[in-house]
Formats: sequence, structure tokens, C-alpha cells
Amino acid sequence: MEVKLRYRGREIHAQDVTFISALIDEHPEASRRALSKMLCEAWDWRQPNGQLKDMVCRSLMLELHRADHIELPPVRCRVPNNAIRRSRPAAMAVDSKPLRTRLAELKPLVIRQVRGTSEEKLFNALIETHHYLGYTQPVGEQLKYLVYAQDRPIAGFAWSSAPRHLGPRDRFIGWSGKARRQNIHFLAYNTRFLVLPWVEVPHLASHLLGRMARQLCGDWERFYGHPVYYLESFVDPGRYRGTCYRAANWAFLGLTTGRGKDDRNHRPNRPRKEVLGLPLTRHFRRLLSEVT
Repeated sequence: MEVKLRYRGREIHAQDVTFISALIDEHPEASRRALSKMLCEAWDWRQPNGQLKDMVCRSLMLELHRADHIELPPVRCRVPNNAIRRSRPAAMAVDSKPLRTRLAELKPLVIRQVRGTSEEKLFNALIETHHYLGYTQPVGEQLKYLVYAQDRPIAGFAWSSAPRHLGPRDRFIGWSGKARRQNIHFLAYNTRFLVLPWVEVPHLASHLLGRMARQLCGDWERFYGHPVYYLESFVDPGRYRGTCYRAANWAFLGLTTGRGKDDRNHRPNRPRKEVLGLPLTRHFRRLLSEVT
């Protein structure tokens, strides 16, 4: 069967194009937004939390429209692009006195999930100001954490949906393409890890990574209705050695291609990074390889 388009892991065949065209013809007054919701419902195309994949479906239909496979109705209104309009997080003052001590003397440590709370702005500001990559708005499923000691923030973590394709990880798990597409939501990607620059506590970073590995699965299930079985992250070897990850039992799996997710010419356009992974259960390969 001829494949017209591959989009976000879904193959679109000629019969799918015919179905979408018929849906548009049957609802001549419907907007693009309404049509994408109708198509999601017809295909039962949903996120793991049960919500319709409305935005993904709308992007798919636009790709088909641009390729002259379907004809969408004219755009009725242009919604502001929040990704473009969103301003950078403003700096926020925190206690920045040097903190030099032993880990045992720093405890108790409190790791607080702050996404959707009044502390989220503080998290965003600290990442923007003190992380070398700055702050970027995550997409998909995501959680944010601040770590407190002695009533002051000392570290932060950001976790989000995992990249769809990652060669070293996919080979390590050994799952099929179908299993990857179906189970990718059981992975969480550590997009940011920051220990604030005035905090000097030996073994703190690896200790926090271990704490996070024990806490994240339960938090993810409470937020999104499903667990995570595997964690992953990238380390830029030109900047860091990834010692804290290795000390927390994360495994080095290989290097990225250096091409990024939007590669068009199959040539490296960014530094190659180390791929590190941490299974959260010894049964991770079986759980991630199951298909229905």
C-alpha cells in the first residue's frame, strides 16, 4: 500500500487521504481546528492520558495540505504563537551565600515538584540565569523540581517526554519500531539538571540523581496516569564528564549523531553528546517491548 506521508511515527496511506478528504467535504463549514478534532475522534488518536492529539493531527493535516494531498479550508484566525511571544524568565533574587559543607550536614533535603505551582517561576528563573543552556519551555509530558536545604533552593531538575529516535538507547533497549512508537511515553528525559553555582557539597549531585530515580515514577503516574520505566539524558563531553550520573549508576550508551531532530541534510550541525540511561526496573526491556 502506498505511503503518502510518515508523520510522528504514523504512516498515512492513500485510503487515509481519501478518508480525510471526505471528512472535509462532509463538513464544509468546519474550521481546521474542528476538522482535526473530528479526525482524532474518528481514528481514536489520543495521548497516553486520554486527551486527543489535536495539535499533532492539525500539523499532519497541514503537511498533507502543503503536499497537495488534501485541501483544507482557509485559515479563519491566527492564534498568537506563544513560543515566539513568550519572554525569557526574569531573574529572581535568592540567597546566594556560599554553601560549603558535607552532605550529611546539609540534610534534610526536600525535593519538591513545582510545575503548576507558585514556585514554577522561581525554577524557570534559576534555570535561565544559571544553566548554560538557559530555559526553554518543555513540550509534551513534563515535570519540574526544586531541591531545598536549610530553607533555600540549591538545585533543580526538569524532565520531559523522551526523543522519539535515539540510536544508542533504541539499541540498548532492543525494542521494535512499533514498540518504540507505542511505549515511548514510558521514558522520561532529563532536560536540565542544575546545582546552583554557590553550592559546594561533595556527592550532592549523584545523591540527588538517586533520589530523583526513586521519586519520579510515582509523581509521573499521579500526573499522567502511567509510570516511567527508564530515564535518559545527554551530557556534552566538551563541558562535563558526567561523573555524577555514572556515580548514580547511569550507563553510557554511545554518542548522538550531532544532527538533531530536525535534520534535513544528514550532516552534523551541533556537538555530539553522550547518551546516558538508567532503567528503573529490571524488567524494563520486557515492559518497553510489549505491543498490542
